Amino acid sequence: MSELLRVENISKHFEGTQALNGVSVSVERGEVHALVGENGAGKSTLSKIIAGVVIPDSGEIYLDGSAVRLDNPLDAQRLGIGIIFQELDLFPHLTVAENLVIGNLASERGMFVDRRAIEEFSTPLLREVGLTCSTRQPVASLSLAQMQLLAIARALGMNARILIMDEPTSSLSEDGAATLFQLIGDLKRKGVALIYVSHKMDEIFRIADKISVLRDGRLIGTKAASDSTVGEIITMMVGRELKESQHRVEREAKSILLSVQSLSTAKLRNISFNLHPGEVLGIAGLVGSGRSSLGAALFGLDPILSGSIELRGVPFQPRSPADALRHGLGLVPEDRKAQGLMMKMSILENSTFTVLDRLQFLRFVRRGDERREAEEVHRKLRLKAASEDALVSTLSGGNQQKVVLSRWLLADPDVLFLDDPARGIDIGAKHDIYDVLDQLTAAMKGIILVSSELPELLRCSDRILVLHDGESKGVLNRAEATQERIMALATSVI
Repeated sequence: MSELLRVENISKHFEGTQALNGVSVSVERGEVHALVGENGAGKSTLSKIIAGVVIPDSGEIYLDGSAVRLDNPLDAQRLGIGIIFQELDLFPHLTVAENLVIGNLASERGMFVDRRAIEEFSTPLLREVGLTCSTRQPVASLSLAQMQLLAIARALGMNARILIMDEPTSSLSEDGAATLFQLIGDLKRKGVALIYVSHKMDEIFRIADKISVLRDGRLIGTKAASDSTVGEIITMMVGRELKESQHRVEREAKSILLSVQSLSTAKLRNISFNLHPGEVLGIAGLVGSGRSSLGAALFGLDPILSGSIELRGVPFQPRSPADALRHGLGLVPEDRKAQGLMMKMSILENSTFTVLDRLQFLRFVRRGDERREAEEVHRKLRLKAASEDALVSTLSGGNQQKVVLSRWLLADPDVLFLDDPARGIDIGAKHDIYDVLDQLTAAMKGIILVSSELPELLRCSDRILVLHDGESKGVLNRAEATQERIMALATSVI
């Protein structure tokens, strides 16, 4: 292999935060080069600089040994550099095919729109990534996982020599991830260089040739994956050795906090379960199984067609999210950007707006108390930000997720539905969230936890409810729950 891309002494400063400080990385042809680090370490910033989205304050970029200037993404695309963003940049009101060709220099055919040519260009790309949907389907109608596959197809359609993937499997099922890894192998054999950003160590050691570790905007080191261990890389990432946290002590279930009986919505059929104080009930299932729909029903987002809910022994019929919150039920949504945050508001405002009633005196918010309570929760979650007043849009994806979680820690609901809360979060932050879950259950809160990662469900859950196609396929206690048994139920094999 020979060097294709080199960045030297790259630095970038954002609103009081040194995102990158003198970072140098080299990538060879046909190589998968992983970028790892905690949230806020600078991985996404470096990726965006290489893709022409962000202009560095200083440093040089070399392609084929020659210095290049990337003032915008089209400059990068012309030089054969493509990127798949962690926060997908699709146009929801355009069709699948239109999203594949818009802004794609490889698809330009002339000044008039040729629908047949667009179809011919798009169909093989969808087939390549295993996305089974119509090219004429609006992107807004796709699931998050389907949107992720579409973003990958679009990048492949640009014929990139260098392809940057920022958390590409964050919304993919195991089958979808396996398809992606096969694509990566094909691209490597064609000499394409891949820069792969992920927090999933099993993925990194499965596909990466080299691993570069960033921490607090600095390059800690680059190692060959074959000469490294997971523990060694994690220690480089966090600057400390992480001890495997243990599951809290089991408690005997003596009372019922939340009872759901024969619940049906447009997407769910006859779901029944009980949640006890101090318990984590895991929710497993493939994409489209109804995991998120269950949270939407409990939080008053989806109408309930039949069935009953009791909260603390009292009948409960959530009419709206505000109604659910008043009764002591909270929801951390799957898509933090679209559903969980106000991107043009500050970190402080996003964290406290659900508790402003509690912080008021004579209809005026006690700003000192507001800031003090928010800062205390942010310290517990190890939130990294220049200040509480910074826009939440300036944070990394993982730190944005921590803001969403901080809101509900402040609201202190009796029941908290967490929809994939660790998606896109680094391993150090995952341990912080696990500790918070243990603290909540020690305080006898009830937690309903959705996760796409089975080891996470097995680590955190007392019992696991498995869904398939909107129906319950069984509830497994901790002693009988295994990855194989969960997948058998989730795929309706048993």
